[in-house]
Amino acid sequence: MTAKSAAAAARATVYGYPRQGQGRELKKAVEGYWKGRVDADALRATAAELRRTNWRQLAEAGIHEVPTGDFSYYDHVLDTSVMVGAIPERHHAAVELGALDGYFAMARGTQDVAPLEMTKWFDTNYHYLVPELGPDTVFTTDSTKQVTEFGEALALGLTARPVLVGPITYLLLAKPAPGVAPDFDPLTLLDRLLPVYAEVLGDLRAAGAEWVQLDEPALVQDRTPAELNAADRAYRDLGGLDDRPKLLVASYFGRLGAALPVLAKAPVDGLALDFTEAAAANLDALAAVGGLPGKRLVAGVVNGRNIWVNDLSASLATLGTLLGLADRVDVAASCSLLHVPLDASAERDIEPQILRWLAFARQKTAEIVTLAKGLTRGTEAIGAELAANRADLASRAGSALTRDPAVRARTAAVTNADARRSQPYSERAAAQRAHLGLPLLPTTTIGSFPQTAELRVARADLRAGRIDGAGYEERIRAEIGEVISFQEKTGLDVLVHGEPERNDMVQYFAEQLTGYLATQHGWVQSYGTRYVRPPILAGDISRPEPMTVRWTTYAQSLTDRPVKGMLTGPVTMLAWSFVRDDQPLGDTARQVALALRDEVNELEAAGTSVIQVDEPALRETLPLRAVDRPAYLAWATEAFRLTAGGVRPETQIHTHMCYAEFGDIVQAIDDLDADVISLEAARSHMQVARELAEHGYPREAGPGVYDIHSPRVPSTEEAAALLRKGLEAIPAERLWVNPDCGLKTRGWPETRASLENLVAAARTIRTELAGS
Repeated sequence: MTAKSAAAAARATVYGYPRQGQGRELKKAVEGYWKGRVDADALRATAAELRRTNWRQLAEAGIHEVPTGDFSYYDHVLDTSVMVGAIPERHHAAVELGALDGYFAMARGTQDVAPLEMTKWFDTNYHYLVPELGPDTVFTTDSTKQVTEFGEALALGLTARPVLVGPITYLLLAKPAPGVAPDFDPLTLLDRLLPVYAEVLGDLRAAGAEWVQLDEPALVQDRTPAELNAADRAYRDLGGLDDRPKLLVASYFGRLGAALPVLAKAPVDGLALDFTEAAAANLDALAAVGGLPGKRLVAGVVNGRNIWVNDLSASLATLGTLLGLADRVDVAASCSLLHVPLDASAERDIEPQILRWLAFARQKTAEIVTLAKGLTRGTEAIGAELAANRADLASRAGSALTRDPAVRARTAAVTNADARRSQPYSERAAAQRAHLGLPLLPTTTIGSFPQTAELRVARADLRAGRIDGAGYEERIRAEIGEVISFQEKTGLDVLVHGEPERNDMVQYFAEQLTGYLATQHGWVQSYGTRYVRPPILAGDISRPEPMTVRWTTYAQSLTDRPVKGMLTGPVTMLAWSFVRDDQPLGDTARQVALALRDEVNELEAAGTSVIQVDEPALRETLPLRAVDRPAYLAWATEAFRLTAGGVRPETQIHTHMCYAEFGDIVQAIDDLDADVISLEAARSHMQVARELAEHGYPREAGPGVYDIHSPRVPSTEEAAALLRKGLEAIPAERLWVNPDCGLKTRGWPETRASLENLVAAARTIRTELAGS
């Protein structure tokens, strides 16, 4: 096929789209269902309308082939578990009573049944629900969701492509079910799983599907020969099916590496590759295997994870190079657009010049369509778009917002000594114990307390001018007083002020630092109905004035017990923002660290003896390939130490991490040199405590005993049982007692009961230890 004929076949497509709706209608409907205000039919109707709206928007924008099956009430991996019948035994009764309630029981748990474990989706800020599998797992087919949603798109007269999580990725994301040997390998279930996928493909083919997309992002990670052989077998089997739809195997988030030749030779009909984060590597590897003769290549040349406008000329150059490497080249984003907000044009408070630099899902869709048009008809067909794009890129590159000479000079002057405490941990620990006087197994929380409706109303009233600043601050003072009083009565040892003044743990700080932009409607799904508005890190970072000192000091004035100062760490400030792409991440991290260092030092000067610098994103930002990790961990751990390195020995530095796999970063956790770390552990049954012990972690740790992502209240005995497991790995003198994460999303009744049980569990174990 000639380059000209290949270009004529170019189509525009996407792998997935934001689910929530412009006004977060899905969140409101699902939470309304949980509260009994919305019935199941109304919830389903809302979901169906959101799907129709998304598909129509995509089609009207010029997308030739819309995705189906990517929509979810909670999580697409959970949807896959339902599709293949991988329902944990403890959830069978709930599912039998009702599919929808059973689905949410797996996602959130009930008072009687724990939910599935939740962790990060690769290196994004999206969370998925971990499949639980074992040697006795029996898979069964339920393709209802996939077939129904595909049929809805067909009814609108659209060309549609169902999207499924691929079988290899599904098994590689799974964990052994509770009670199953921890060394059980879910990949051994592949031969049981493939017939279920074959049935789903057959059902979709019968429904009229020409193409089906199978997502295999796990193949961009380091994979063993056995795992690559499993991928080879899976796609030989699925590709060899009779009367099947055409198969498009999609990878994203990086370079495909050794898996590319495996998939290139498989009897599938197309591959989708990431040409943004791994452009050169995937292009070279594709050329090395001789391209994809006779197959379709979907080229992800528009970054699906950031919000900066695409360099259209550069993307066209990449597409032009790819024309000779496949039978047909189509244009897409690098991954699902789930990871970006819906529409930049909804933003009214961002300066118009800066708004030109931004591309959310709808703008990225337009970029994809423009590139497909240019690839098909030539650059003269998109001359106006190219000229406007060049002007937007030049505007950003030349903006004074992006460069502050004073910030750059300060960053350049950083020395190794700035990122080191003045004394080693062993000496600091003795000073801190003498200074703080805490009991064995000290109890604390992670930082935030429930954000009540009254607090949200107060913020809305302030924005609308219904109350003035003084009135708002009076409400905040009252809330802090109630939170401190509750913690004292409950018996917690190290208190927090509850963060009633904060909208989000990253956004709150971003709004007070130079170089950041805030959105009004830039919502992105983190998990379930939890949506965040990641700020946009557009320029050099500095801290004009204190951000937390006032409220922390006020809270401390209300109690004799220590109150923790609460900050978000530099890596998380990057990971949970849309970060600038025009300088190395390490440089940006140092800028943020220095701004936070000023805050830490002022907190200490104001009398704060315990300061927590949260870094929940340290693991999620870990590069997917091992070879890329040392460089990342070097600047990431340095940034944390730079933040906290200026305090006195008796000041205790805490950090916090949650909902990630920690085993492969234990050395980095050690390198942070924090005095105390709290980590998620309740859903993973204290796995992280064992990992810390195996590493020989020498500092204090609080593996969580209360899963705050579920509404259920853990009993005193349940929390005590987890503490006993923790004590098997961590000595009592170094073990803290705390929830998994902050309590912002929980209600007050369950929070009160859970924390009372947590404190009671700590007292129970103290008594046991005293009597042993």
